[in-house]
Amino acid sequence: MASINTRDQKLEQQRQLMEQKMRQKRQNSGMVQANDLRVSSAKRPISGSRSRELHELGNQIEVLTIGDDGSGEEEGESVPVCSMGRDISTDDVCADAAVAPLQGRAIQREGSPSPNAEIEGSVEGSIETFVVTPAKHGTLYKCRIARDRKGMDRGLYPTYFLHLEKDYGKKVFLLAGRKRKKSATSNYLISTDPTELTRQADSFAGKLRSNLLGTAFTVYDNGKAWRKHDHAHTRQELAAVVYDTNVLGFKGPRKMTVVLPGMTPDRQRVTITPQDDSETLLERLKTQTLDDIVVLHNKTPVWNDETQSYVLNFHGRVTQASVKNFQIVHDSEPDYVVMQFGRISEDIFTMDFRYPLCALQAFGIALSSFDSKLACE
Repeated sequence: MASINTRDQKLEQQRQLMEQKMRQKRQNSGMVQANDLRVSSAKRPISGSRSRELHELGNQIEVLTIGDDGSGEEEGESVPVCSMGRDISTDDVCADAAVAPLQGRAIQREGSPSPNAEIEGSVEGSIETFVVTPAKHGTLYKCRIARDRKGMDRGLYPTYFLHLEKDYGKKVFLLAGRKRKKSATSNYLISTDPTELTRQADSFAGKLRSNLLGTAFTVYDNGKAWRKHDHAHTRQELAAVVYDTNVLGFKGPRKMTVVLPGMTPDRQRVTITPQDDSETLLERLKTQTLDDIVVLHNKTPVWNDETQSYVLNFHGRVTQASVKNFQIVHDSEPDYVVMQFGRISEDIFTMDFRYPLCALQAFGIALSSFDSKLACE
């Protein structure tokens, strides 16, 4: 109890010190500067010999600041403080707290449209079609993932439920996923029916499969592998995720590379249906064969000396620190967050995505974050 009280006192002192410094910073009107982004900057080729347009920046210019500007807008993130030089007595509390939300919010730069004007997406058409269709440009889809670990074997094989968030706390079910038993590698089935998680069901939407080390993952649709010679319905590769080895272990954030099929000028996804191992997304990344693919990375968290943690600004969507928290961006447009994922309670996580992702791609990437990665951690 004494150690807990001491820690609470230290945290309160850090909060008071931070508030004092933020007040001083706000008095300096020239402190926060935005990148001088131009709409034309989104027109550059992303990768490969063909010019692929990831997005048009349009009205997506954002400026980040720290602290409370005194307006009546929604409160920013709290900062779950976790010292990287922590005491052993607090390891059980903070072992998973390498990436913390940044206390702050987005504000409108003078002469720039507010990101709050972005349209919030909703389901259009059937669920089966919606989950595989790329997000509409200029639309943000706010989702929530619930992890169910109740039951005889769900401690090891939990079920994950993805819902699209709507007004007044309403939710629309999109997808469910569960790790398959008796599989040599991590293998998740994804379904549009929360009660029917089998390959044979009509609701089978796709799968996520890892390599032996659990460091590389591939998201597939509901087709069949080319090795099974079912060329009439060869499965598509929708995404690949690679986790770099993390020499800092729990004391540092993960590093992710996400590979997606490219987008055509009319914003349709390029079909990637490998007929041999050399055509897979992971192999294309390895050999730097970048035609028709887009390579993204997680946004690098910033070390905060005051909170002794790595921080990212999730704009109020994430409230707890975790190594699983991430934001996915393209290197040429680091302010356009294609996807973000993070913890808000023990078994509840938010997952937001934009063009060019679809719900199935984003959910597969999120499931890869849940999977244990001994080689990385």
